[in-house]
Amino acid sequence: QVRLVESGGGLVQAGGSLRLSCATSASGITFARYDLGWYHQRPGGQRELVAEITAIGTTVLVDSVKGRFTISRDNTKATMYLQMKSLKPEDTGVYYCRPTADTSGWAGWGPGTQVTVSS
Repeated sequence: QVRLVESGGGLVQAGGSLRLSCATSASGITFARYDLGWYHQRPGGQRELVAEITAIGTTVLVDSVKGRFTISRDNTKATMYLQMKSLKPEDTGVYYCRPTADTSGWAGWGPGTQVTVSS
């Protein structure tokens, strides 16, 4: 099964930036087939999809992060990214990556990466 490992989180002040990475054990060919997303889980809350990038590169972001977050992928490295700018305290939480539709052949949720934004 394909594994996912998130990284790049940390503690930043409001207004700061972070770049998250989602590395996978997939081959580039396999990775390129999938629509992928970044999920945000606030403390005590549920995971919510905040950004998605399709296999053909179309991106969709929820309103709360539009203009601040950018999702991208590098199929040659089987890695996805989330560039986060103008961070707000409400962006605090754990960020996970995962295919958004077909998850067959993929392992369960990765460990996530913690983002903490101080006011």
